[in-house]
Parts: sequence; structure tokens; C-alpha cells
Amino acid sequence: MERYNFKTVEENWQKYWEKNKTFSTKLDKSKKKFYCLEMFPYPSGKIHMGHVRNYTIGDVLARYKSLQGYNVLHPMGWDSFGMPAENAARQNNLSPKDWTESNISNMKSQLKRLGLSIDWDREISTCSVDYYKHQQEFFLELYDKGLVYRKEQDVNWDPVDQTVLANEQVIDGKGWRSGAQVERKKLNQWFFNITKFSNELLESLDTLDQWPNKVKIMQKNWIGKSFGCEVKFPISSSKDVREIKCFTTRPDTLFGLSFLALSVDHPLSKFYEHDKEFIKFKEKCSETGTTEESIANAEKIGFKTDLTAINPLDESIKVPVYFANFVLMDYGLGAVFGCPAHDQRDLDFANKYKLNVKTVVTPKKDDLKFKVANEAYTGPGYIFNSSFLDGLKCPEDSIIKTIEHLEKNGLGEKKINFRLKDWGISRQRYWGCPIPIIYDENKNPHKLPKEMLPAELPQIDKLQATGNPLDNENEWKNLKINGKKYTRETDTLDTFVDSSWYFLRFCSPKNSQYGFSYEDINYWMPVDQYIGGVEHAILHLLYSRFFMQAITHKNDKFNITEPFKGLFTQGMVCHETYKDSENNWVSPDEIISKDGKKYLKNNPSQEVKVGPSESMSKSKKNTIDPENIINNYGADSVRLFILSDSPPEKDVQWSEEGIAASHKFIQKLWTLHRKIIEEISKDYSEDASDELIKFTNKFIKKISNNLENFSYNIIVANLHEMYSFLINEIGKGYKKSTILDNYKKILITMNPIIPHLSNECLKIIENTDKVEWPSYDEKQIKEDSSIIVIQINGKKRGLISTDSGSSETEIMKLVYEDQKIAKYLVNNKIKKQIYIENKLINIII
Repeated sequence: MERYNFKTVEENWQKYWEKNKTFSTKLDKSKKKFYCLEMFPYPSGKIHMGHVRNYTIGDVLARYKSLQGYNVLHPMGWDSFGMPAENAARQNNLSPKDWTESNISNMKSQLKRLGLSIDWDREISTCSVDYYKHQQEFFLELYDKGLVYRKEQDVNWDPVDQTVLANEQVIDGKGWRSGAQVERKKLNQWFFNITKFSNELLESLDTLDQWPNKVKIMQKNWIGKSFGCEVKFPISSSKDVREIKCFTTRPDTLFGLSFLALSVDHPLSKFYEHDKEFIKFKEKCSETGTTEESIANAEKIGFKTDLTAINPLDESIKVPVYFANFVLMDYGLGAVFGCPAHDQRDLDFANKYKLNVKTVVTPKKDDLKFKVANEAYTGPGYIFNSSFLDGLKCPEDSIIKTIEHLEKNGLGEKKINFRLKDWGISRQRYWGCPIPIIYDENKNPHKLPKEMLPAELPQIDKLQATGNPLDNENEWKNLKINGKKYTRETDTLDTFVDSSWYFLRFCSPKNSQYGFSYEDINYWMPVDQYIGGVEHAILHLLYSRFFMQAITHKNDKFNITEPFKGLFTQGMVCHETYKDSENNWVSPDEIISKDGKKYLKNNPSQEVKVGPSESMSKSKKNTIDPENIINNYGADSVRLFILSDSPPEKDVQWSEEGIAASHKFIQKLWTLHRKIIEEISKDYSEDASDELIKFTNKFIKKISNNLENFSYNIIVANLHEMYSFLINEIGKGYKKSTILDNYKKILITMNPIIPHLSNECLKIIENTDKVEWPSYDEKQIKEDSSIIVIQINGKKRGLISTDSGSSETEIMKLVYEDQKIAKYLVNNKIKKQIYIENKLINIII
């Protein structure tokens, strides 16, 4: 029997798809639509297995919906601005544009080999002027709406990439790309006013019923809506300071007040701006980033002022006022009150400076001797040591009572606060979208006139300067408008701005007048199914949601506020990790196996240590090159394996044995195909039975249900079940028409998973019918008899065979007739019966 030549088949079908576009930009918009989108890739030069999994999952769904008769939008683009291209250009002495375009060309050819049903006519690239000129228009629109502003603020500074990072781009106090320890730096920056929509972004999450709950929880926590109180603390001082206001979510712990802590940028810092010790302290604070993580991990340090704060609930409690490195001006009012017994950060600070620690919350109401020592108590309990608050349940009763008292006496005011901060979008680098702002000779900002858009990047072939190369491009930077001198903004936009609206551009990629057509948007949006990694749950997804809110703000033409109707977060592709005797990472292609152990290829005497399976990463060298795998096993084998190992939301474990098994199964399907061709040629006059028809209908139903539920690994199991059935059944004798009709339906249901083999087999059997998703007949699926599991108090006691559809009464009659089961019911009263038709009955006694 001939082998399946996947290389020839896949090359031929790729050429066919190039000539015969699956999708068209001219659509009948009276038809139902389905917009399927995977998070677009950064063009690093090569696709990796994460790409393969992400785009295969999306492609399965896009093909399925297309076969169902939907207009399917399944586009592809490139998130092509950013620091990696700029760094690579410096290292390789070339332009970022050339490096990026070369990578796009390479990755595009690799993705095409997977047989993805992508509409390449809609391809976009964020570094293209045709894309970012519209982004500049959006920026100016948001500027006019008051959603863009500039201010000086402490920012996260990456000393390696020499650029600002948003809080979300700092992981464990380090830059998300460089891994460098982030510093605090004060710069004039451009911001998107994302906090204006804090409440809308929070409440709208409840409408996203097709999003994973874990992602919604992550976003809710990041937005962080909290109820609290703005408290006024009287100040005793020789300076002109009467009070300091603090926002707190726990005013009920005020009797535990030990100190006030201020940001070094608090307005009161003006009294100390010439103090040498304070200046040194500010410099020390700059070593800590602005994220919660970096502040939490940093040593808590303070500068004691000559101010004294008075507890508004008890004038006898007077505490020192410090400037502290863990307080930022952009949270609340840039001031916090310290209650060391019930906040670990405050306790660390109090212990360092030997301040009073007073316990005011006890976990047990009658334990009035409870006292905090080295670990703050942050749990619920009861208030004590707190005058009129004593005995109140904490926090639900005590907070309300405290706020009522403070408001009644003019000492405070109930407030709502959000953890979410405005989005700093300025980046000090060349390879990004230019910000369309110019400055006059007095440094005042102005919008770049619309007729001068786009503001294009200057051509820089060799990036030799350190820092931001645009600062040195004087010919580009300086310009005259109507005889007046202006200077361009040299910061470029954060690349997350590029990806916060690309899904809109896909709807109208050829529109040169505007970023999208409202007619196209109203048809295609929102995205029906968005697919990507959970690592983007906060960054990209939150920014995209903000952008939709911003575009619709003061816009009568646009009323879609959520970009993604459905969200699916796929798992990672994992592989074993390896190290040599010197603890260096070793890649899988540097290893040989011998006697169940692994050794270095270039030194077969040196055994390799096998580590845990982790998500594939270049840093740990546990990556597999998809192109080599496709060359050796074929795209269908890769697709089959990447879907088979585990549910798509879970991590998949890569193994050479697994991909080899998938390839072997593809060959078995081809053997089955050749056998079916032989049986068709026999053309029996009668069918041996109706088993083939029954199976086909069951198969279609199973595949359809599993596609709808993202149960792709179960679909692969269904394919194995189909093979086992057909290889035995098909030789029993069926009419040509019966075989053709059922085999065509089976091949079409296989198409979303293994399209090359499916299309090749359809071509060989000379299918001339329209290829569309087959329906199934419920009558053919219904079994004549069923095996019912009999449980008593949840424990299996026997099986009973009965006609399908039998009633609960009929089954109970059979239970009593079965002596092995009936003995459990003797002298016992039946309290309840739970019946699942054709499956089980649970008798509760």
C-alpha cells in the first residue's frame, strides 16, 4: 500500500489556496458573520510552537464556521514596532525596518505551511505608515476629547532598554523584556486617561459571559475598586501646615495610628527641598520602581520631618510624620497613615524606626490580650483598644461606623478609589509610532496639523547613538510652520497602543481615509472569538477595552464598547529542560539518547541532567523548531499532535514520540482511504447494514459538539474511534452511493483538524458537491437499547439492559426483578430516585 506523500500534497494545496482565496473582501453582508482572531505575533524571525498552537486552535474554529456558511473574518498581522527590533538593529548594524520586514517575510512563509485559512489580503503591520498614520489620528482625537495629557511624574525606568515602562510591564521589579532592575525616574510623559473609565471597565466585565472567569478576576483586581475614607489629620508644626489628608480603606484602625507617611513629591516636600539630607533621601528613593511589587520588595526607608500629626479620633495620640519610599503621589493623596499592627509594610517601617505598635483588631471577640509581634494581623475579627468602636465586627461593621463618625464631625469623607492608574504611553526610542505633537519655542505642546499627518519616522540606517536616536535627528526634529519654529516630540508611543486597536483595522485594512469604515465595524465587531495567552490578561486586553471606551466616548457613530465577545486563553507548549555538567542549558538538538539516558552529541561520554518540563523559551533552550517538524512530519501531523495531547486551555507536553505517533496515524488514515477507494469500486447492490449511516451521524454530532466546546483533544480521540470503526466496517459490503455519501461527510468533519489530507481525499473521490458542514439525523443516532447503571446511595450495584427511552417506572420494575440488586432494597425505605434517561438511576434509601 502506497504511503501518504504529505510534502507533495501540502505544497500543492498551498499553491491552490494562493490562487483561490478562501475569503473575499466583497461579502454578502446579509449572511451571518464570524470574526475569529488570534493575538498577532511579534516578528522575531521564526515561528515557535506557541504560535503553532495559538493559530491552529483559531484555524480549526475559522474553518468550522466557514463550512457552516458564515462569512468568516480570519486575518493576520504583525505587532512590528518595539525595542527588540531596535536592539537587534544596533547589534547587527542595520535598520530596524529591514530587520523587521525580513522577519515578517520569513514567518509568513512558515505560517503558510501550516495550512492556515488566513485571509492574507487583510494583512497589516503596525510599523507600516499605512497603519500608524491612523493611530496618530486617533491620538489627536483622544487629545481633543481630553483623554490625552502630559505631566511630570515618577516613572519606571529600564536602565538597559533606556525607556519608560508601564506598571504592567514590570515583572517582579524588573523590565518585562530586558530583565533589568527598574528604577524610579521623574520625566514629562504623555498619558492616556484610562482612569476616566475605571468604573465602566469594571462593570462591563459582568457582561463578558464568554470570557474565562480567571481573566475577569485578574482585571477586576487590577482595576481595584475600593471604598474608603478621606481622613483629615490636624498637624502641629511651626510651619504653615494645618492638616494632611489621607485616603484609607481601613479607617476603623485609626486608633492604631503610629505615623503618617508622605510621598517625596507631596506638596509639603517644598519645606525640605533645600535640606541636604532630604535631597539624599530622594535620590535613594529613585532606586525603587513605581510598581507595587518593587515597592513591596524594597527596604522601607523614611525621612523624619519636624511635623506632628494628631489622631482625629483621639487628640491625645500624636505621631511623627515621615517621607517614605513606599508612598507614591499618584495613589490616593500621596499620604498614608501607618497602622503597624495590621499592615506588614507599616510594621516593617515601625520596627525599623522604633515606633509604637498598637493592636486594635483581635481575631476572637473575647481575646482582649491579643497582641501583634513580628507579623501584622490582617484578617477579620473584632475591634478593641478603640474607644467607641470596641466590640464591632471587623471590617464590615466597624468601617461603616467609623466613616459615619468622621463625616458627622467633619473629620473625613467617604470616597471611592481605584487601584488603576493612567496609562503612560511615552517611550524613549526610535522604533515606534511618532507622537504627533510639536512644541513651540516656549516648550508649549501643540497638535501637529492634520494636513501634516502622518508624522513619519526618519530613515536611520545605523543606530549608533545611545538613548533615544530621535533626539539626534535635528533635520527631522526641527520644523517651521507659517514661519514659526517648532520642535517635534521625540518620544514614540508604547507598542501596546499599536495592539489596542488592530482588530478594528482588520475590518477595513485598505481604507486610506480613516482607520476603519463604520459600515465594516458595525458588521464585523465585536470579535466573536479572540484567542491568546493568559499572560496578556491585564496588559493588552485591558488596553484594548479602554481604547473601545475612548473611541465611543462622544461618538454617535460608534456604540460598541467591548472589543472581544468571546475569549479563549490557550495553554503553553512545554518541553523537558536539560543541563550539562557545568549547569549550562542544553537544547534538545544537542542531545543523543542511549540506554534510556541522554548525552551530549559532541561529547557522548558526558551525561545530561534532565530537568522538569517547562514552557518553551529561548533562555532555557528547550524550544523545538516547527519548520523542521513540518518538514519531517507534515503540517497535518503537527496540527493533530498540538491538539491531541491535552485540552487547549491546558499546557501541552511536547514529545518526539507524540509527533511521530500523530504522523503514523495520518498514514493509517491514508491506508483507510485507499481501502475505501477499493470498496467503492466493488459497488455492492445492497448495504450489509445501516451501521455505517448510524456511525456517521453519531460522528458528526460528536465533532460538532466538541468543536463548539473547544474540546479539541476529544476530537482527536473521535478520529481514532472513527478509524477503528471504518477499517473493520467498510469491508462488510456497502453500495457505492452509501460509502461516498458517508465518507464525504466524514472527510468534511475532519477538515478543520487535518485540512490537507481531508481536501486531498475529497479531490480523489471527485467530490463535486458544495463542501459544507454536514447535518446529522437524530433518528439515526438513537440506540434501540441502553445499558442503565443502577446506583444505591451513589454506589454502583448493577447494570440493566432495557429499551432506549424507558420510563423511570419501567426501570424500577426491572430493578425489583433483579435479585442481585433488589436485595439492597429489602426492609429499606426509598426516599428519592434520580433518573438520567438511558444512563443511570440513583436510588436514595
